[in-house]
Amino acid sequence: MEGRTVTTAYTIVNLQQGTAKWLEWRSNGIGASDAPAIMGENPWKSSAHLFSEKIGTVEKFVGNAAMARGTALEPEARKQYEAITRVRVAPACLQSNKHNWQRASVDGLVADGSAVVEIKCGESVYKRTASSRQVPRYYFGQLQHILAVTELPCIDFFCWLPDLPEIHLSIKRDDHYIARLIVAEQAFWQQIMKKKG
Repeated sequence: MEGRTVTTAYTIVNLQQGTAKWLEWRSNGIGASDAPAIMGENPWKSSAHLFSEKIGTVEKFVGNAAMARGTALEPEARKQYEAITRVRVAPACLQSNKHNWQRASVDGLVADGSAVVEIKCGESVYKRTASSRQVPRYYFGQLQHILAVTELPCIDFFCWLPDLPEIHLSIKRDDHYIARLIVAEQAFWQQIMKKKG
Protein backbone atom coordinates (compact mmCIF):
# COMPACT_ATOMS: atom_id res chain seq x y z
CA MET A 1 0.00 0.00 0.00
CA GLU A 2 1.62 3.16 -1.23
CA GLY A 3 0.23 5.75 1.16
CA ARG A 4 -2.33 6.17 3.89
CA THR A 5 -4.30 8.99 5.40
CA VAL A 6 -5.60 8.24 8.89
CA THR A 7 -8.82 9.48 10.50
CA THR A 8 -10.29 8.30 13.77
CA ALA A 9 -12.70 5.85 12.13
CA TYR A 10 -10.76 4.64 9.10
CA THR A 11 -7.59 4.79 7.09
CA ILE A 12 -7.62 5.98 3.48
CA VAL A 13 -5.57 3.48 1.51
CA ASN A 14 -3.92 5.02 -1.54
CA LEU A 15 -5.05 2.58 -4.22
CA GLN A 16 -6.76 3.14 -7.54
CA GLN A 17 -10.00 1.20 -7.80
CA GLY A 18 -9.97 -1.46 -10.50
CA THR A 19 -6.22 -2.19 -10.33
CA ALA A 20 -4.57 -5.50 -9.41
CA LYS A 21 -3.33 -4.03 -6.10
CA TRP A 22 -6.86 -2.88 -5.29
CA LEU A 23 -8.27 -6.35 -6.05
CA GLU A 24 -5.65 -7.90 -3.77
CA TRP A 25 -6.50 -5.43 -0.98
CA ARG A 26 -10.21 -6.18 -1.38
CA SER A 27 -9.63 -9.93 -1.26
CA ASN A 28 -7.89 -9.56 2.12
CA GLY A 29 -10.99 -8.24 3.84
CA ILE A 30 -14.74 -7.77 3.65
CA GLY A 31 -15.89 -5.01 1.35
CA ALA A 32 -19.15 -3.11 1.28
CA SER A 33 -20.43 -5.09 -1.72
CA ASP A 34 -19.88 -8.32 0.29
CA ALA A 35 -22.25 -7.21 3.07
CA PRO A 36 -25.57 -8.05 1.35
CA ALA A 37 -24.44 -11.65 0.68
CA ILE A 38 -23.27 -12.07 4.28
CA MET A 39 -26.61 -10.72 5.52
CA GLY A 40 -28.62 -12.98 3.18
CA GLU A 41 -29.96 -10.00 1.21
CA ASN A 42 -28.18 -10.54 -2.13
CA PRO A 43 -30.52 -12.32 -4.57
CA TRP A 44 -27.59 -13.19 -6.87
CA LYS A 45 -25.00 -14.48 -4.39
CA SER A 46 -25.31 -16.50 -1.19
CA SER A 47 -22.97 -16.17 1.76
CA ALA A 48 -21.75 -19.72 1.00
CA HIS A 49 -20.79 -18.70 -2.54
CA LEU A 50 -19.05 -15.56 -1.26
CA PHE A 51 -17.17 -17.74 1.24
CA SER A 52 -16.02 -20.01 -1.60
CA GLU A 53 -14.85 -16.96 -3.55
CA LYS A 54 -12.94 -15.61 -0.55
CA ILE A 55 -11.09 -18.89 0.09
CA GLY A 56 -10.44 -19.39 -3.62
CA THR A 57 -12.40 -22.57 -4.31
CA VAL A 58 -14.55 -20.84 -6.94
CA GLU A 59 -13.66 -18.04 -9.30
CA LYS A 60 -14.81 -14.60 -8.24
CA PHE A 61 -17.51 -13.04 -10.42
CA VAL A 62 -15.88 -10.13 -12.21
CA GLY A 63 -18.99 -8.54 -13.70
CA ASN A 64 -21.06 -8.42 -16.83
CA ALA A 65 -21.83 -5.94 -19.62
CA ALA A 66 -24.39 -4.03 -17.52
CA MET A 67 -21.89 -3.66 -14.66
CA ALA A 68 -19.18 -2.52 -17.08
CA ARG A 69 -21.55 0.12 -18.49
CA GLY A 70 -22.37 1.33 -14.99
CA THR A 71 -18.69 1.61 -14.13
CA ALA A 72 -18.03 3.53 -17.36
CA LEU A 73 -20.83 6.00 -16.54
CA GLU A 74 -19.68 6.57 -12.96
CA PRO A 75 -17.26 9.50 -13.61
CA GLU A 76 -20.00 11.46 -15.42
CA ALA A 77 -22.49 10.57 -12.67
CA ARG A 78 -19.99 11.85 -10.09
CA LYS A 79 -19.77 15.16 -11.99
CA GLN A 80 -23.57 15.41 -12.02
CA TYR A 81 -23.68 14.69 -8.28
CA GLU A 82 -21.08 17.41 -7.64
CA ALA A 83 -23.02 19.91 -9.78
CA ILE A 84 -26.25 19.23 -7.89
CA THR A 85 -24.80 19.13 -4.37
CA ARG A 86 -22.03 21.69 -4.92
CA VAL A 87 -19.72 19.31 -3.07
CA ARG A 88 -16.53 17.83 -4.54
CA VAL A 89 -16.04 14.11 -4.00
CA ALA A 90 -13.46 11.56 -5.10
CA PRO A 91 -13.35 7.76 -5.09
CA ALA A 92 -11.52 6.36 -2.06
CA CYS A 93 -10.47 3.06 -0.52
CA LEU A 94 -11.23 2.99 3.20
CA GLN A 95 -10.14 0.50 5.84
CA SER A 96 -11.76 0.46 9.27
CA ASN A 97 -9.47 1.22 12.20
CA LYS A 98 -11.67 -0.89 14.51
CA HIS A 99 -11.86 -3.96 12.27
CA ASN A 100 -8.94 -4.06 9.84
CA TRP A 101 -10.77 -6.67 7.72
CA GLN A 102 -13.63 -4.20 7.11
CA ARG A 103 -13.08 -2.25 3.87
CA ALA A 104 -15.05 0.02 1.58
CA SER A 105 -14.26 1.25 -1.92
CA VAL A 106 -16.48 4.32 -2.00
CA ASP A 107 -17.61 6.10 -5.15
CA GLY A 108 -17.27 9.54 -3.61
CA LEU A 109 -15.83 10.90 -0.39
CA VAL A 110 -15.60 14.58 0.54
CA ALA A 111 -11.96 15.55 1.21
CA ASP A 112 -12.62 16.25 4.91
CA GLY A 113 -14.47 12.94 5.31
CA SER A 114 -17.74 14.65 6.24
CA ALA A 115 -19.88 13.02 3.53
CA VAL A 116 -19.92 9.96 1.29
CA VAL A 117 -21.90 8.95 -1.79
CA GLU A 118 -22.68 5.61 -3.41
CA ILE A 119 -23.34 5.98 -7.14
CA LYS A 120 -25.41 3.55 -9.20
CA CYS A 121 -25.69 3.79 -12.98
CA GLY A 122 -27.52 0.57 -13.81
CA GLU A 123 -30.89 0.52 -15.55
CA SER A 124 -32.40 -2.04 -13.18
CA VAL A 125 -31.47 -0.19 -9.98
CA TYR A 126 -32.51 3.12 -11.55
CA LYS A 127 -35.98 1.78 -12.46
CA ARG A 128 -36.49 0.15 -9.08
CA THR A 129 -35.37 3.23 -7.15
CA ALA A 130 -37.38 5.58 -9.37
CA SER A 131 -40.58 3.60 -8.82
CA SER A 132 -40.21 3.07 -5.06
CA ARG A 133 -38.17 6.18 -4.09
CA GLN A 134 -36.28 3.80 -1.80
CA VAL A 135 -32.94 2.02 -1.97
CA PRO A 136 -33.42 -1.57 -3.15
CA ARG A 137 -33.06 -3.93 -0.19
CA TYR A 138 -30.11 -5.70 -1.81
CA TYR A 139 -28.06 -2.48 -1.54
CA PHE A 140 -29.02 -1.60 2.04
CA GLY A 141 -26.26 -3.71 3.60
CA GLN A 142 -23.67 -2.17 1.29
CA LEU A 143 -24.65 1.33 2.41
CA GLN A 144 -24.74 0.41 6.09
CA HIS A 145 -21.31 -1.24 5.77
CA ILE A 146 -19.93 2.04 4.39
CA LEU A 147 -21.54 3.90 7.30
CA ALA A 148 -20.00 1.39 9.73
CA VAL A 149 -16.53 2.05 8.28
CA THR A 150 -16.90 5.85 8.07
CA GLU A 151 -18.99 6.29 11.26
CA LEU A 152 -21.01 8.93 9.39
CA PRO A 153 -24.70 9.53 10.19
CA CYS A 154 -25.89 9.17 6.57
CA ILE A 155 -24.86 8.34 3.02
CA ASP A 156 -26.10 9.74 -0.27
CA PHE A 157 -27.44 7.20 -2.76
CA PHE A 158 -27.26 8.68 -6.24
CA CYS A 159 -28.74 6.94 -9.29
CA TRP A 160 -27.93 8.42 -12.67
CA LEU A 161 -28.41 7.52 -16.31
CA PRO A 162 -27.86 9.83 -19.31
CA ASP A 163 -30.97 11.77 -20.37
CA LEU A 164 -32.96 10.78 -17.27
CA PRO A 165 -33.57 12.76 -14.09
CA GLU A 166 -31.12 11.92 -11.34
CA ILE A 167 -32.33 10.22 -8.16
CA HIS A 168 -30.73 11.48 -4.96
CA LEU A 169 -31.65 9.87 -1.65
CA SER A 170 -30.10 10.39 1.76
CA ILE A 171 -29.96 7.13 3.73
CA LYS A 172 -29.61 7.30 7.49
CA ARG A 173 -27.34 5.14 9.56
CA ASP A 174 -29.16 2.18 11.16
CA ASP A 175 -27.18 1.34 14.30
CA HIS A 176 -29.23 -1.80 15.05
CA TYR A 177 -28.59 -3.15 11.56
CA ILE A 178 -24.89 -2.19 11.77
CA ALA A 179 -24.51 -4.04 15.09
CA ARG A 180 -25.93 -7.20 13.49
CA LEU A 181 -23.83 -6.62 10.37
CA ILE A 182 -20.57 -6.37 12.31
CA VAL A 183 -21.32 -9.56 14.25
CA ALA A 184 -22.15 -11.42 11.01
CA GLU A 185 -19.13 -10.04 9.15
CA GLN A 186 -16.76 -10.80 12.02
CA ALA A 187 -18.00 -14.40 12.24
CA PHE A 188 -17.72 -14.73 8.45
CA TRP A 189 -14.16 -13.36 8.47
CA GLN A 190 -13.13 -15.66 11.35
CA GLN A 191 -14.37 -18.64 9.31
CA ILE A 192 -12.31 -17.48 6.33
CA MET A 193 -9.20 -17.09 8.49
CA LYS A 194 -9.77 -20.53 10.02
CA LYS A 195 -10.15 -22.10 6.57
CA LYS A 196 -7.08 -20.33 5.19
CA GLY A 197 -5.23 -21.59 8.27
